[in-house]
Amino acid sequence: MEPTTYPHQIEDGAGTITTFTGVKSDERGDVLGVDGVVPERDQGPPLHVHHLQHETVTVEQGSIGWQEADGPEHHAGVGETVTFSPGVAHRFWNAGDEPLRLTGEVWPPDNLEYFLTGIYESTERDGGSRPGLFDAAFLSTRYRAEFEMLEIPAPVRKVLMPVLYQVGKLLGKHERFADAPEPVRA
Repeated sequence: MEPTTYPHQIEDGAGTITTFTGVKSDERGDVLGVDGVVPERDQGPPLHVHHLQHETVTVEQGSIGWQEADGPEHHAGVGETVTFSPGVAHRFWNAGDEPLRLTGEVWPPDNLEYFLTGIYESTERDGGSRPGLFDAAFLSTRYRAEFEMLEIPAPVRKVLMPVLYQVGKLLGKHERFADAPEPVRA
């Protein structure tokens, strides 16, 4: 699951395609380039937070809707850029009737590429609606210092997912994650 060359494309089985275009270094440190295609009227990822990463996306085609936790909905069109700072809960979606095409950057990349690759592959295996339970438990528990899916109720994220993580390890459900990079500590 660990790519060694770019571009590295992942698909979620429901039409969303993310392409990691490469890593460059500048005054921000390592910066991961990302291109994305979100199908028309797709609801996008659920409310989530990147605890350590900055995320910026520029609309190349279509219209993006976005919202920070409990804030108003916003929209941006072609040529406009949206930025999410570390620790800011957010979600985005395709607000138009054509595919939404985005380019963006994430810094520092840390484990974002590995995490999303695991989530997308699991979602695709499960028919494109959501990742498998043991995969979600592994990824969300191992990388909780970096990413959190806030639409999952807190007791499930903080109690049930770690229990399922341990059960999955006992049952050998996590063998596909043998190459999982070490989590980044906040």
